[in-house]
Amino acid sequence: MTTTTLAVLVPLLPFLGAAAGLLLGRTAPGYVRPLAVLPTLVAAVLAVVVAARQGGGPAIDAATRLTPTGSVPIDLALHLDGFAVLVAVLVGLVATCVQIYSTGYLRDDPRYPSYAALVSLFTAAMLLVVYSGDLMVLMVGWEIMGICSYFLVGHYWETPEARAASLKAFLVTKLGDVPFLIGLFALAADTGTFRITGILGAVANGGLDHPTVIALLLLAGVAGKSAQFPLHTWLPDAMAGPTPVSALIHAATMVAAGIYFVARLLPVFAESGAALVVLAVMAAVTMIGSGLAALAQDDIKRVLAYSTIGQLGYMSGALAVGDRGAAVFHLLSHGAFKAVLFLAAGVVIHAAGTNSLAAMSRMGGLAKRIPDAYWTMTVALLALAAIPPFAGFFSKEAVLVAAEHTALGDRHVAPAAAGWTVLVAGLLAAVLTAAYATRLWLLAFRGRGAEVPDHGRQPVAMTAVLWVLAVPTIAFGLTVGVITDWFDGHSLTPTVTTAVLSTGVALVGGLVTYAAWRHTTALAARTPVGAVVAHPDAEPALVEAEAMTHHTAGYGDTPGTPDPADPGRLLLGPLHRHAATGFHLDVLYTKLFVRPVQAAASLVRFLDREVVDTYVRGSGTGARLLGTAVRRAQTGNVQTYLSALLAGSLVLAIAAVVFATVNAGS
Repeated sequence: MTTTTLAVLVPLLPFLGAAAGLLLGRTAPGYVRPLAVLPTLVAAVLAVVVAARQGGGPAIDAATRLTPTGSVPIDLALHLDGFAVLVAVLVGLVATCVQIYSTGYLRDDPRYPSYAALVSLFTAAMLLVVYSGDLMVLMVGWEIMGICSYFLVGHYWETPEARAASLKAFLVTKLGDVPFLIGLFALAADTGTFRITGILGAVANGGLDHPTVIALLLLAGVAGKSAQFPLHTWLPDAMAGPTPVSALIHAATMVAAGIYFVARLLPVFAESGAALVVLAVMAAVTMIGSGLAALAQDDIKRVLAYSTIGQLGYMSGALAVGDRGAAVFHLLSHGAFKAVLFLAAGVVIHAAGTNSLAAMSRMGGLAKRIPDAYWTMTVALLALAAIPPFAGFFSKEAVLVAAEHTALGDRHVAPAAAGWTVLVAGLLAAVLTAAYATRLWLLAFRGRGAEVPDHGRQPVAMTAVLWVLAVPTIAFGLTVGVITDWFDGHSLTPTVTTAVLSTGVALVGGLVTYAAWRHTTALAARTPVGAVVAHPDAEPALVEAEAMTHHTAGYGDTPGTPDPADPGRLLLGPLHRHAATGFHLDVLYTKLFVRPVQAAASLVRFLDREVVDTYVRGSGTGARLLGTAVRRAQTGNVQTYLSALLAGSLVLAIAAVVFATVNAGS
């Protein structure tokens, strides 16, 4: 088979698996698991073959006219460059691991057939985005992922949290998709094509007339899909869905789509220095804000969700300084270790005896019980904190090196202001990343919460994939000198300056957090289990509020009592309560957008019921009264009819005489 034929099969196989799974889910349930795993596995193998054949050489393009539009044509096109083939391998690997993992995690779930089919469809949509050479076809995959996320996040629709989270994810991402679609049309109007190669060619020849407007419109969609400030608020709430879905969304689909889109069309964004500065500021706020929020979360999945937002901020920062190689390198590295983190968190949650969510402050005695999750999560957290020689160190260094070169004027793709913004924010975020990674490890595996009942050995399907994904988490960064061909020949080697700086600040963040944990542990040892230990300078009202939170806030399905030894409270101090709520952005959006929309809807409903319906009811009432009057006149008595006719004739005769007399007198 040709490379293009194999590439067509990569997204097609999971799509066919999804269709077959939906059709046979009820009639032949024995085929559901094979149809979930095998097509995705074969697609992953074919993606590896396509990557090997492409080999980092010139891009492979193939296209056929999809439909005549009378204007800008739409083509069913493939564009296989080094970035596309490597991202497809990541998507295939993570999706396969998620499908295998789900056979154990959701083995008793009655809705598993529809769940597995939606995961396959989700995978097919992301692979379509990755391989597509036409923006309209890419948009199809983009929107399919949106609807799949809605159904998968709301898988546990019996709970109000899942229903609200799925609706929020759908609406917030659609809020960004509207300007995104307008931006695509504006881009096609300027360049005359939806084909990526045609657009890049037109940009190279100066054919882009409105670069800033187009770039900003497109960035709105990217901010929604990739959970960047200010449209990031949906991602932490999306943790109400099954943990394997969280792994798929965070590691290989959905949020990666926005970063990948900008990487594919980076020359378009590079035409506008203002747009790159906006992207740099957005990335900086995202990195620092999400790091602070992660340090204050108690639910293990919400910590990882804010972590994803921050790491996506690093990728956005690399794109803001014009280095798509560093952005995609970190996307690949992050996909590996974040998949490990979420799937290991699923094992932790499963071992803790909960369904979907787990408060770290209530965990205890899990390290020895789940050694697979313990060791793989430890490795993944080291990669997240960018400790050498793990993959996260090399990919994060590539981002900081790119920012350093831009800030010092060694590269002129982006303004120096963008470089300094990303560099400073990246170093600050490195401190916060190491801090919340250390805190997560200490609370989850060294916590003082009450030990929960032992639920037995975790399924092999859940633990085996952790070690499969741990391999690229450990070794992918070591291939930095080998994979340059797939990254346009661009070097991704760290420099001494940024390596020392970032590793140093990461160690400082981790050690300070450990010291804070030791301090709070010593303080908690003198406090009864279940009491709340606050920062020494905390207000009494805040201490009481925190105590009430432990008793009432969403921990009902999590056994054990809360561990008061939380270093995050000590480190953040008065900022903790603000960071725990995501700095009240949801409250702000509710006041600015939700309540005005609800008020407008109430007004429209009032006008519809009290004004429009009044006229409708009035016209109906008038017709009914007229009909009643006419009906009463129909007596069926001929003498009555003749009398009425005679009376009418008499009235007309009198009126005629009066009219004639008046005219004669005048």
